[in-house]
Amino acid sequence: MNITLTQAEAAIAAAKVKAAEINTKMDICVVDAGANVVAFARMDGAWIGSIDIAFKKAKTAAWFTMNTADLVDAVQPGAPLFNIEHSNGGLITFPGGVVLKNAAGEVIGAIGVSGSSVENDHAVAEAGQHALEGHR
Repeated sequence: MNITLTQAEAAIAAAKVKAAEINTKMDICVVDAGANVVAFARMDGAWIGSIDIAFKKAKTAAWFTMNTADLVDAVQPGAPLFNIEHSNGGLITFPGGVVLKNAAGEVIGAIGVSGSSVENDHAVAEAGQHALEGHR
């Protein structure tokens, strides 16, 4: 099962609200479980360079079925996944990519957010995830 457009749009809407609350402009990408783009939003004034980062965060979370924040320790020099970000056409292994699941706990997609600090990116992505919980 994959995320629906309605679910993806709800996640983006909630993410945009959170971004506005913390006074930042974000690029927000929602992908299905296969990392295919379902919906995307670039807030007015958001960095153009963050478009690709948002997509790669979502792709990474979807393909590895984990939040990108959970990869941070494993990709450090000397760690088992060091340099993995160079695989698969480019991955992002820092916070801002969050897995999206259905009511049964199955991964149906992911949201990737970029445009601020990684802490803010992650918080905005989580806002999108939490909104989805009401649209299963």
